[in-house]
Amino acid sequence: MTTTCEVSALDWAFLCLEQDTAPMHVGAVAVFHPARPVDRVELAALLAERAQRIVRLRLRLGRSWLPGQAHWAEQPDFDAAEHVHSHQVPSPGGREELAALVAELIADPLDRRRPLWELHLITGLDGDRFAVLVKFHHALADGRDAVEVGLGLLDGFAPGSAAQARPAPPRNPIGDALEMFRRPQQLIDTVRGTLSRSGESLGIASSVVRNMRVPIPDSPLRAASSAARRVALIPIDLADLRRIRARYGGTTNDVMLAVLAGALRRWLAARGQPVEDLPVRALIPVCRRRSGSGARGNNQLSGYLCDLPVGEPDPVARLRTIRASMGRNKRAGPLRGPGAFPVLAGRVPQIVHQVATPLAGQGAALLFDTVITNVPLPDFPAELGGAELAEVYPVAPLAVGHALAIAVSQFRGTVHVGVQANRAALPDLEKLSEALPLAVAELDDRS
Repeated sequence: MTTTCEVSALDWAFLCLEQDTAPMHVGAVAVFHPARPVDRVELAALLAERAQRIVRLRLRLGRSWLPGQAHWAEQPDFDAAEHVHSHQVPSPGGREELAALVAELIADPLDRRRPLWELHLITGLDGDRFAVLVKFHHALADGRDAVEVGLGLLDGFAPGSAAQARPAPPRNPIGDALEMFRRPQQLIDTVRGTLSRSGESLGIASSVVRNMRVPIPDSPLRAASSAARRVALIPIDLADLRRIRARYGGTTNDVMLAVLAGALRRWLAARGQPVEDLPVRALIPVCRRRSGSGARGNNQLSGYLCDLPVGEPDPVARLRTIRASMGRNKRAGPLRGPGAFPVLAGRVPQIVHQVATPLAGQGAALLFDTVITNVPLPDFPAELGGAELAEVYPVAPLAVGHALAIAVSQFRGTVHVGVQANRAALPDLEKLSEALPLAVAELDDRS
C-alpha cells in the first residue's frame, strides 16, 4: 500500500523558490579516511542498500487535480541504487580538486519526477580517502533532518526518527470543522490560536516591510542568476574559536560570525570595495523543532537577521557588535522580527505560494545579502564501510540574486565551513577562503 502525506506550506515554498539556476537543495560533503584501499562498487552498493530502508528517501512529489494540493507519496518501484552515483577526482586529489567536482555536482537541480535526493561517491582523494556528497531537497529535509537521515547511512546506525518519520497525513477540512463544532472547547482553543497566530503573522510581515532596504547596485554580494558554481571547503581549528570565546564571551557561533565578518572585510578590501560604506546583512536560519518532538512537515524554521560590521576595523569591536545583535535576536525569539519570515511562509496556503513565492524570492536581496547557517552535528566517532568519518562540510543553497551562501558545522574538534558561490560573481573565491584563517588569527592575536 502506498503512503500519501501532506506537503507543508513551508516545504512547498522551497519548491516554489526553485529555479534551474537556483536549485533549492541542502548538501554536505563527508570525507572518510579508510584503513585500507576501498572498493568503489562495494561502497556504492552499501550506500544504496542503506538508503533503500529509509522511508523518507522513498517519498516523491505528487500533484493533485485540485490546485494547491501537492503531496508526498512512496514510489512503488523505488530503487535507491538509481540515486547513487560514482565519480573520481583528478590527481593530486586534494581539497581543491574535491571542491571543484562538488561545485559541478551541487549546481544540478534534482529531478522532481523521482525522490528528491542524490548520493555521490567520490574516490581518488589523496591518502586513499574518499568522500560522499549528499544532496537533499530543502522541501524533503532541513539541515537537522538531513543529519539524521545521513546517520542512517553510516555503520551501526539504524534510521533515526526523522529518517523514518512520515510527514502529517492529508487533512480533511470538512471533517476537522465538524469535529470542532462537536467539541466546543476545542473550537474555542482553535479560535484563540488562530487569532494569536494572526497577530504574530501581522507583526512579522510589518517587521519585514520595515527592514527592507534598497540594495547597493554594484555590491559583489549580488549576482544575476547563473548555473555555474564555485565551492570552497575550509577547516578551522575549534580550539582557536573557543580560546577567543573564553576571553570575550558569547557563543562559538558569535565568534564564527565575527570571523566571517573579518574575512568578508579583507576580501572586499582586496577587491577595492569601500567597506565602510557597504552594509552586509546575513540571514541566520533557526530550527524551531524541539529535540525529540518528531516531524510534522519537514521544515520548521525561522531566522534572525544580523548586520555584519565589515566596516569596523577593530576585530574585537566587530565581535561585540555581533554579540549584541544576536543577543537582541534571541531575546525577541524566533517568532518575531523580519528574519522570522519562514514562519509566515509556513502559514500561507500552497496555492498562494505558487504565485507569490517566486516573486518574493526575487526580492530576497531587499532583506538580506547572504545566508550563514550553522548545522549541528553529533560529536562522536562514525564510520562508513569501516572507514573513519573525518570531515563534514555542509553546503547551503544559493538564493536567487545572491552571490554567496555559507554553512558551518562543528565535528571532532574542527569547524568545517562550506561556501557556495556564483562563479561569475566570485571568480576569486580562493581569496575569501584565504581570508578566513587570517580573520581567526586577527582575533586570536588580540586574545
